[in-house]
Order: sequence, then C-alpha cells, then structure tokens
Amino acid sequence: MRKLLKYLKHYKLESVLAPFFKLLEATFELIVPLIVASIVDDGVKGGRGASYVVYMCLLLVALGVVGLISSVTAQYFAAKSAVGFAKELRSDLFKKMQSLSYSQIDKIGTSRMITRMTSDVNQIQSGVNLVLRLFMRSPFIVFGAMIMAFVISISVGRVFAITIAILCVVVFGIMLITIPLYKKSQANLDKVTASTRQTLVGVRVLRAFCKEKEEVDDFNKKNGALCASQKFVGLISALMNPLTYAIINVGTIVLVYVGGLEVNSGALSQGDMIALYNYMALILVELIKLANLIITVTKSFACAGRVSEIFEMPSEISCDAENIENAPHAGEHFIEFKNVCARYSGGANALTDISFTVEKGQTVGIIGGTGSGKTTLVNLIPHFYEANEGAVCVEGDNVNELGDEKLRNMCGIVPQKAVLFRGTIRQNMQWGNPGATDDQILSAIDCACAADVVASKDGGLDAYVEQGGKNFSGGQRQRLTIARALVKRPEILILDDSASALDYATDARLRANLRKLDYAPTVFIVSQRTSSIRNADKIIVLDDGKIAGMGTHEQLLESCQLYREIHYSQYEKEGA
Repeated sequence: MRKLLKYLKHYKLESVLAPFFKLLEATFELIVPLIVASIVDDGVKGGRGASYVVYMCLLLVALGVVGLISSVTAQYFAAKSAVGFAKELRSDLFKKMQSLSYSQIDKIGTSRMITRMTSDVNQIQSGVNLVLRLFMRSPFIVFGAMIMAFVISISVGRVFAITIAILCVVVFGIMLITIPLYKKSQANLDKVTASTRQTLVGVRVLRAFCKEKEEVDDFNKKNGALCASQKFVGLISALMNPLTYAIINVGTIVLVYVGGLEVNSGALSQGDMIALYNYMALILVELIKLANLIITVTKSFACAGRVSEIFEMPSEISCDAENIENAPHAGEHFIEFKNVCARYSGGANALTDISFTVEKGQTVGIIGGTGSGKTTLVNLIPHFYEANEGAVCVEGDNVNELGDEKLRNMCGIVPQKAVLFRGTIRQNMQWGNPGATDDQILSAIDCACAADVVASKDGGLDAYVEQGGKNFSGGQRQRLTIARALVKRPEILILDDSASALDYATDARLRANLRKLDYAPTVFIVSQRTSSIRNADKIIVLDDGKIAGMGTHEQLLESCQLYREIHYSQYEKEGA
C-alpha cells in the first residue's frame, strides 16, 4: 500500500486539510462533556443562575455548528483526494497493462485484470477516503478522552486506559486474521469473473455442444467457494462490533462503580461523573467507526497487494542495454531474423534457430501445421514478444532498440481474430491514420474487397459498428480489418491468417489488389492455403518451430516434402 501512496502527490493539500478539519471537529467534541459538567456543577448546583446555563447551552450550539461545518469540509477534501487517487492509480494501472507482453496478459488472465482495475481499485479508494476522515480523528478522540479522564480523576483514568488497551488487542488481532482471508476472497472473485466472461464469450459454442448444465455447475461451484470465503471473513469481521460493545459495556460498569465511590467520597463532582460517562460513550462511538475503518483498510491492503503485483511485474519486452549490445545486428537487409529462438513463460521453444532475410517491398508467405510457430514468428516483428535468443532486426536495427512506438507505426497488423471497435466504420478505419480522408478510406476498403460491405450498410462509412463488430459476419470483419491496416499505409503489412473466412475467389482478388498497391509495402502473409501464398517472393515453411523449407512456390514443390504434402492435399480438395 505504501508504494501506491505516490498517487496522492497531486492532492497533498486536500490530504492534509481533510484530517485537519476532522481533528478540529474532534476537538470540539472533546470540549462538550466539560461544558455539560460545568452546567451541572456551576449552573445547576453552583447557583450561577439561568443566564449561565443559557450561555453555556448557546456555546454548545455554536460548537455543534462549527463542528458540522468542519465535518462537511473534511468530507469534501477526503472525497476529492480519494477520487483523484483512484483516477491516477487506474490510469497508471491501465498504462502498465498496456505495456505487458502477450504472454504476461495470458498468464494473468483478462478477468483478473478487470477485477484489479475495477473492484480492487474501488476498494482501495474507499480505504483512502476513510483513512483521511477517521485514521487521525478516531484515535484522537479515544486517547483524548482517556487523557481528559486522567485530568478529571487518575483512578478513573486507569479504567479508561485498561479498556482501550484491551480494545486495541481485539481490533488489531481481528485485522491480522482477516487480511489473508480478504486476499483469498478476492482470488475467488477472480475465478467467478473468469467463469462469467468465459461463458459470455463462448455462449454459442456452449449451446452448440449442450454444455450449459456443466457450465452452470462449474459456476455454482466457484460461486459457492466465493460465498463460503466471504461468509467466513464476514463472520470474523462481524465479531468486531459485539466484542467492542461488550468491552465498552464492561468498562462502563467499572467506570460507574469506581466513579460512584469517588462521588460518595467527595473526590468527584456529579458533573465530572457525567463528563466521564460521556467520554466513555464517545469512545464507544469512535471505536465502532474505527472498527469499520479497520475492516475497510484490511480489504484495501489486500486489494493494494493485488494491484501492486501488476506494477511489480517485470516487462518481458525490455530494452536491456547489455543484451542489445551482445545481440547480433543485421546490415543491408530490410528485415532479418538471425538465429532466433522464442519461447513462452519458460516452456519449450516455440521457434528454434530461425534465420532469414527479407528485402523491402517483398512478399513473404509463411505456412505450416497448427502450432508450428507461424503467429509467434510474425509477432516478433512488431515486438509483441521478445526473442529469447538471437536478434530480429528492421532496417539494420535490433527491434529492442528501435522503440515500440516507432516500430509499430511502421507496421499494419491484421490478427487472426478480426476485431472491430464500437463506433462507426469511419472511426474504425482511422485508427492507424486519424487524418485519413474519405477517399483514402474508400480506396483501402476497395482494395480489401469490402466495398460491398460498406454499401450494404445504412449510412455507409457512418454505419454503426457494435463492440467487437458483432453486427458483421466473420468474412466482413476480416475484410474491414484488412482495410483498416491499409488505410495506415504501413511499410510492413502483416496478415496473420486474415483471409481464413474468405472464399477462394475473394481471397484471390484481395491478393491481386495487394500487388497493385502504389506504395509497395513489405508483406507477410500467414496462411494455411498454398493458393494464398504461391505468388510470394519467398515462402517459409515451418514445422514444430523450425524452418522445414524456404524458397518460391516452384522451388518448394521440388525440395520440401512438407510443403508438397500440404499443397497436393489442398489441390485435390479444390479439384474435387
């Protein structure tokens, strides 16, 4: 939690003023019992008259009004600080998530990241708000009341001291027990969120395989675990109030007994006894608030630890100077892979000893079986993943030192899963080129064979796109994502199996249009079809993460058995 306090730096003044006004309010509250004692001893019993009583009552009203103003002011500054803190924290957390590599995001899980961004940050915000309001006020009143008790009577003050000491043991004991329990509860919440997200994303598949009952059972199991953990931690936390009430009530009984003896002996006045009882009542109220503060802070600490885990994750995509210095560099080639090995999260190599060169403007086809490393290979070019060994170089520079923003501005990427974003078609097309004109957009759409898609929608380029492009078919989404990449006019165009939902005729037209582009990008086409890459300047055949063959279509038919098998199996199907 300490590491996250830096997000209050822009709210230093508010973070000081909030507890200051709360302490001011608390000071007035501590004065009230003394005024009441004075009314009883001096005004009623002392014979100073009704005017004195009225004066002291008006003083009580004034203290109440000033205390109210102080409380409202403190609430305002505390809320402003907490909301600002959460805003800054959420912003930096989002930036950190954006900087994580694909493998780290996969390892954490999307649902867990969403929980940390929403539920955890909100819980921390509540903790900051309550701390600014109560962390100094409640102890100030508790110990202030004890000090005032000692001023009035040392023997009665000992009762206060013993009561408060026992209460501290109970409160902090419960806090130490509940912190790990809240962490476990939040982890169970992650599982419930993940299950919900998986069901919503894969609802069509679930229904197609009639797996609704199994998913419901799995969800109920995880939901039951969440309920059990929350119930248990709630039970422990619920002990706070009855235990504090019991201790305070016992303390009050002892107070009345000892105070009564002191009044009978003349060591205490009746007004002093009333003041001491009021101080004990004040302690009771503040300890209830303190108990709620402890519970909230306990949750906040647990959530802060989970958020800090994200911040403390080392970036797998780094610019380590020593590694860059020792890595081999390319020279005259536009793109070069030099003895590249890549693996995911310490597992076996996804790519092993990959070496090839690509000249500017060339088209490179990449083909291979499922899991052969095709996507991993092209993901190394825009630095989505980092090579564990060897070097990937663009224009003679290692991608580690080019800078991700510069490198990715050079690339236009069409991933396997075609993703469109909520908005209009025009807004989606302008992602890579915000200043693109309608003519440029329509030209790219025409090149991607998507002109009929736009024409079929009411509003044309202003047609609405739902989240994920769910109001478009798979083939339409693929063509629009290709068009979006073309609007950017990238130097490097990566098409990662991006025509899988297109028929052969549309795929052929798309490839022909790409060859006619006026700016001649360097194109990487990942495909399962030999027909999609047969006209490429160079074809790389991958098998289990290694290069099984490289050359043109005709050369590979003669020299690469795997490529030959893939081609003729498809040729026979197409012929059939």
